[in-house]
Amino acid sequence: MRADEIEIIRRIVQARSGMVIDPDKTYRIETCLSPVARREGFADISEMVRDIQTKRDNALMWAVTEALANTETSFFRDRAPFQQFREEILPELAIARDGAPIRIWSAGCSTGQEPYSLAMIVEDEASKYPGLKTELFGSDLSERCLEKAQSGLYTQFEVQRGLPIRLLVRHFEKNDETWALNPRIRQAVRWRRVNLLADLTGLGEFDVIFCRNVVSSFDRDVAARVLEQLAAALPEDGRLVLGIEETASDFTDALRPLSGRRGVYAPNLDRRKAA
Repeated sequence: MRADEIEIIRRIVQARSGMVIDPDKTYRIETCLSPVARREGFADISEMVRDIQTKRDNALMWAVTEALANTETSFFRDRAPFQQFREEILPELAIARDGAPIRIWSAGCSTGQEPYSLAMIVEDEASKYPGLKTELFGSDLSERCLEKAQSGLYTQFEVQRGLPIRLLVRHFEKNDETWALNPRIRQAVRWRRVNLLADLTGLGEFDVIFCRNVVSSFDRDVAARVLEQLAAALPEDGRLVLGIEETASDFTDALRPLSGRRGVYAPNLDRRKAA
Protein backbone atom coordinates (compact mmCIF):
# COMPACT_ATOMS: atom_id res chain seq x y z
CA MET A 1 0.00 0.00 0.00
CA ARG A 2 1.12 3.53 -0.74
CA ALA A 3 1.49 6.09 2.04
CA ASP A 4 -1.49 8.12 0.79
CA GLU A 5 -3.72 5.02 0.78
CA ILE A 6 -2.69 4.19 4.33
CA GLU A 7 -3.49 7.74 5.40
CA ILE A 8 -6.98 7.49 3.89
CA ILE A 9 -7.60 4.26 5.78
CA ARG A 10 -6.22 5.72 9.02
CA ARG A 11 -8.60 8.68 8.83
CA ILE A 12 -11.60 6.46 8.12
CA VAL A 13 -10.84 4.18 11.07
CA GLN A 14 -10.11 7.00 13.50
CA ALA A 15 -13.25 8.93 12.59
CA ARG A 16 -15.50 5.94 13.15
CA SER A 17 -13.90 4.18 16.11
CA GLY A 18 -11.31 6.45 17.68
CA MET A 19 -8.62 3.85 17.01
CA VAL A 20 -5.21 5.15 15.98
CA ILE A 21 -3.58 2.98 13.33
CA ASP A 22 0.23 3.00 13.19
CA PRO A 23 1.10 3.94 9.58
CA ASP A 24 4.38 2.04 9.83
CA LYS A 25 2.60 -1.28 10.33
CA THR A 26 1.95 -1.75 6.64
CA TYR A 27 2.04 -5.55 6.82
CA ARG A 28 -0.69 -5.66 9.49
CA ILE A 29 -2.86 -3.20 7.58
CA GLU A 30 -2.53 -5.20 4.36
CA THR A 31 -3.10 -8.50 6.16
CA CYS A 32 -6.32 -7.21 7.72
CA LEU A 33 -7.68 -5.51 4.62
CA SER A 34 -6.86 -8.07 1.92
CA PRO A 35 -9.73 -10.40 2.98
CA VAL A 36 -12.12 -7.43 3.00
CA ALA A 37 -11.09 -6.45 -0.52
CA ARG A 38 -11.56 -10.02 -1.78
CA ARG A 39 -14.90 -10.41 -0.02
CA GLU A 40 -16.19 -7.16 -1.52
CA GLY A 41 -15.10 -8.14 -5.05
CA PHE A 42 -12.09 -5.85 -5.54
CA ALA A 43 -8.92 -6.89 -7.33
CA ASP A 44 -6.76 -5.50 -4.51
CA ILE A 45 -6.73 -3.03 -1.61
CA SER A 46 -5.81 -0.11 -3.86
CA GLU A 47 -8.95 -0.62 -5.94
CA MET A 48 -11.01 -0.76 -2.75
CA VAL A 49 -9.49 2.49 -1.47
CA ARG A 50 -10.25 4.22 -4.77
CA ASP A 51 -13.84 3.00 -4.58
CA ILE A 52 -14.17 4.34 -1.03
CA GLN A 53 -12.85 7.72 -2.14
CA THR A 54 -15.31 7.87 -5.01
CA LYS A 55 -18.48 6.42 -3.49
CA ARG A 56 -17.99 6.94 0.28
CA ASP A 57 -19.86 3.69 0.90
CA ASN A 58 -20.62 3.72 4.63
CA ALA A 59 -20.99 -0.07 4.92
CA LEU A 60 -17.62 -0.61 3.24
CA MET A 61 -15.91 1.96 5.46
CA TRP A 62 -17.30 0.20 8.52
CA ALA A 63 -16.06 -3.15 7.17
CA VAL A 64 -12.58 -1.65 6.88
CA THR A 65 -12.81 -0.22 10.40
CA GLU A 66 -13.92 -3.51 11.92
CA ALA A 67 -11.18 -5.41 10.11
CA LEU A 68 -8.50 -3.22 11.69
CA ALA A 69 -9.90 -3.38 15.22
CA ASN A 70 -7.75 -5.16 17.79
CA THR A 71 -9.46 -8.53 18.30
CA GLU A 72 -6.70 -10.16 20.35
CA THR A 73 -8.26 -12.04 23.27
CA SER A 74 -8.24 -15.33 25.13
CA PHE A 75 -9.99 -17.04 28.01
CA PHE A 76 -8.88 -15.65 31.41
CA ARG A 77 -6.38 -13.39 29.68
CA ASP A 78 -3.72 -12.06 32.09
CA ARG A 79 -5.26 -14.03 34.98
CA ALA A 80 -4.89 -11.29 37.63
CA PRO A 81 -8.07 -9.33 36.73
CA PHE A 82 -10.15 -12.50 36.89
CA GLN A 83 -8.61 -13.48 40.21
CA GLN A 84 -9.45 -10.02 41.57
CA PHE A 85 -12.99 -10.37 40.26
CA ARG A 86 -13.38 -13.78 41.91
CA GLU A 87 -11.72 -13.01 45.24
CA GLU A 88 -12.52 -9.34 45.84
CA ILE A 89 -14.91 -7.59 43.47
CA LEU A 90 -17.65 -10.25 43.27
CA PRO A 91 -17.73 -10.96 47.05
CA GLU A 92 -17.90 -7.25 47.90
CA LEU A 93 -20.73 -6.61 45.48
CA ALA A 94 -22.62 -9.76 46.46
CA ILE A 95 -22.77 -8.48 50.04
CA ALA A 96 -23.55 -4.89 49.04
CA ARG A 97 -26.32 -5.80 46.58
CA ASP A 98 -27.96 -8.35 48.92
CA GLY A 99 -29.87 -10.17 46.19
CA ALA A 100 -30.24 -7.29 43.74
CA PRO A 101 -28.70 -8.07 40.33
CA ILE A 102 -25.01 -7.31 39.82
CA ARG A 103 -24.65 -5.88 36.32
CA ILE A 104 -21.36 -6.75 34.58
CA TRP A 105 -20.29 -5.37 31.21
CA SER A 106 -17.40 -6.60 29.07
CA ALA A 107 -16.84 -3.67 26.69
CA GLY A 108 -14.78 -4.39 23.59
CA CYS A 109 -15.17 -8.12 24.18
CA SER A 110 -14.02 -9.23 20.71
CA THR A 111 -15.03 -12.90 20.18
CA GLY A 112 -16.46 -13.38 23.65
CA GLN A 113 -13.79 -15.15 25.69
CA GLU A 114 -13.75 -12.45 28.37
CA PRO A 115 -17.48 -12.36 29.24
CA TYR A 116 -17.64 -16.15 29.07
CA SER A 117 -14.69 -16.34 31.49
CA LEU A 118 -16.62 -14.07 33.85
CA ALA A 119 -19.73 -16.23 33.45
CA MET A 120 -17.75 -19.33 34.43
CA ILE A 121 -16.47 -17.59 37.56
CA VAL A 122 -19.98 -16.51 38.52
CA GLU A 123 -21.23 -20.08 38.17
CA ASP A 124 -18.30 -21.44 40.20
CA GLU A 125 -18.83 -18.93 43.00
CA ALA A 126 -22.64 -18.79 43.07
CA SER A 127 -23.05 -21.33 45.87
CA LYS A 128 -21.08 -19.08 48.24
CA TYR A 129 -23.59 -16.26 47.95
CA PRO A 130 -27.22 -17.32 48.46
CA GLY A 131 -29.52 -15.27 46.28
CA LEU A 132 -26.71 -14.07 44.01
CA LYS A 133 -28.05 -12.62 40.77
CA THR A 134 -25.93 -11.35 37.91
CA GLU A 135 -26.60 -9.82 34.51
CA LEU A 136 -23.72 -10.23 32.08
CA PHE A 137 -23.33 -8.18 28.93
CA GLY A 138 -20.76 -8.34 26.13
CA SER A 139 -20.29 -5.65 23.49
CA ASP A 140 -17.99 -4.96 20.59
CA LEU A 141 -17.73 -2.74 17.54
CA SER A 142 -17.41 -5.70 15.19
CA GLU A 143 -20.54 -7.56 14.14
CA ARG A 144 -18.41 -10.49 12.93
CA CYS A 145 -16.79 -10.82 16.35
CA LEU A 146 -20.18 -10.72 18.05
CA GLU A 147 -21.54 -13.40 15.72
CA LYS A 148 -18.70 -15.72 16.69
CA ALA A 149 -19.15 -14.88 20.38
CA GLN A 150 -22.85 -15.72 20.26
CA SER A 151 -22.16 -19.02 18.52
CA GLY A 152 -20.06 -20.24 21.46
CA LEU A 153 -17.85 -22.21 19.05
CA TYR A 154 -14.07 -22.10 19.47
CA THR A 155 -11.13 -23.85 17.85
CA GLN A 156 -8.69 -26.13 19.63
CA PHE A 157 -6.15 -23.31 19.58
CA GLU A 158 -8.61 -20.87 21.16
CA VAL A 159 -9.60 -23.14 24.04
CA GLN A 160 -5.97 -24.03 24.72
CA ARG A 161 -5.16 -20.35 25.31
CA GLY A 162 -5.82 -19.69 28.98
CA LEU A 163 -8.67 -22.12 29.60
CA PRO A 164 -7.89 -24.63 32.40
CA ILE A 165 -8.54 -28.22 31.40
CA ARG A 166 -11.09 -28.68 34.21
CA LEU A 167 -13.18 -25.84 32.77
CA LEU A 168 -12.83 -27.17 29.24
CA VAL A 169 -14.18 -30.55 30.37
CA ARG A 170 -16.91 -28.97 32.46
CA HIS A 171 -18.21 -26.34 30.07
CA PHE A 172 -17.39 -27.49 26.53
CA GLU A 173 -18.28 -30.33 24.22
CA LYS A 174 -16.21 -31.45 21.23
CA ASN A 175 -18.04 -30.76 18.01
CA ASP A 176 -16.08 -32.02 14.97
CA GLU A 177 -13.15 -29.59 14.67
CA THR A 178 -14.48 -27.10 17.23
CA TRP A 179 -15.43 -26.93 20.90
CA ALA A 180 -19.00 -25.86 21.72
CA LEU A 181 -19.69 -23.97 24.92
CA ASN A 182 -22.57 -25.40 26.91
CA PRO A 183 -25.88 -23.53 26.58
CA ARG A 184 -25.99 -22.63 30.27
CA ILE A 185 -22.89 -20.44 30.08
CA ARG A 186 -23.64 -19.21 26.57
CA GLN A 187 -27.10 -18.02 27.54
CA ALA A 188 -25.76 -16.22 30.62
CA VAL A 189 -24.36 -13.44 28.42
CA ARG A 190 -26.35 -10.91 26.43
CA TRP A 191 -24.74 -9.23 23.43
CA ARG A 192 -24.93 -5.85 21.78
CA ARG A 193 -22.95 -3.91 19.17
CA VAL A 194 -21.64 -0.78 20.89
CA ASN A 195 -19.36 1.93 19.60
CA LEU A 196 -17.66 3.42 22.67
CA LEU A 197 -17.47 6.79 20.87
CA ALA A 198 -21.26 7.02 20.96
CA ASP A 199 -23.40 8.33 23.81
CA LEU A 200 -23.45 5.47 26.35
CA THR A 201 -26.03 6.88 28.76
CA GLY A 202 -28.80 4.76 27.26
CA LEU A 203 -27.05 1.56 28.34
CA GLY A 204 -27.73 2.21 32.01
CA GLU A 205 -25.58 1.63 35.09
CA PHE A 206 -23.11 -1.22 35.59
CA ASP A 207 -21.56 -2.48 38.82
CA VAL A 208 -18.48 -3.83 37.03
CA ILE A 209 -17.08 -2.82 33.66
CA PHE A 210 -14.24 -4.73 32.04
CA CYS A 211 -12.75 -2.58 29.28
CA ARG A 212 -9.28 -4.02 28.83
CA ASN A 213 -6.74 -3.20 26.14
CA VAL A 214 -9.21 -0.88 24.44
CA VAL A 215 -8.49 2.70 25.51
CA SER A 216 -4.79 2.26 24.72
CA SER A 217 -5.73 2.14 21.03
CA PHE A 218 -7.36 5.60 21.18
CA ASP A 219 -5.81 9.03 20.88
CA ARG A 220 -5.68 11.10 24.06
CA ASP A 221 -8.92 13.04 23.57
CA VAL A 222 -10.95 9.96 22.67
CA ALA A 223 -9.49 7.96 25.58
CA ALA A 224 -10.46 10.72 28.00
CA ARG A 225 -14.00 10.94 26.59
CA VAL A 226 -14.56 7.17 26.74
CA LEU A 227 -13.20 6.88 30.29
CA GLU A 228 -15.43 9.76 31.42
CA GLN A 229 -18.46 7.94 30.03
CA LEU A 230 -17.48 4.64 31.65
CA ALA A 231 -16.95 6.39 34.99
CA ALA A 232 -20.43 7.93 34.71
CA ALA A 233 -21.92 4.45 34.15
CA LEU A 234 -20.61 3.19 37.51
CA PRO A 235 -22.41 3.46 40.86
CA GLU A 236 -20.40 4.82 43.79
CA ASP A 237 -19.05 1.36 44.67
CA GLY A 238 -18.67 0.24 41.06
CA ARG A 239 -15.43 -0.97 39.52
CA LEU A 240 -13.76 -0.40 36.15
CA VAL A 241 -11.12 -2.94 35.09
CA LEU A 242 -8.61 -1.82 32.46
CA GLY A 243 -5.70 -3.71 30.89
CA ILE A 244 -2.74 -4.30 33.18
CA GLU A 245 -0.63 -1.83 31.15
CA GLU A 246 -3.38 0.79 30.90
CA THR A 247 -4.07 3.74 33.18
CA ALA A 248 -7.00 6.09 33.57
CA SER A 249 -5.23 8.69 35.69
CA ASP A 250 -3.36 10.14 32.71
CA PHE A 251 -6.64 11.02 31.00
CA THR A 252 -9.26 11.91 33.61
CA ASP A 253 -9.79 12.50 37.31
CA ALA A 254 -13.26 10.93 37.15
CA LEU A 255 -11.69 7.65 38.27
CA ARG A 256 -9.30 6.77 41.07
CA PRO A 257 -6.99 3.73 41.16
CA LEU A 258 -7.56 1.20 43.93
CA SER A 259 -4.46 0.46 45.98
CA GLY A 260 -3.08 -3.03 45.41
CA ARG A 261 -5.42 -3.72 42.51
CA ARG A 262 -3.52 -3.11 39.31
CA GLY A 263 -5.74 -1.77 36.56
CA VAL A 264 -8.83 -1.52 38.80
CA TYR A 265 -10.54 1.85 39.26
CA ALA A 266 -13.45 3.29 41.21
CA PRO A 267 -15.41 6.49 40.61
CA ASN A 268 -13.82 9.58 42.12
CA LEU A 269 -16.53 10.55 44.59
CA ASP A 270 -14.92 13.89 45.43
CA ARG A 271 -15.29 14.94 41.82
CA ARG A 272 -18.90 13.76 41.73
CA LYS A 273 -19.74 15.80 44.82
CA ALA A 274 -18.08 18.86 43.32
CA ALA A 275 -19.92 18.53 40.01
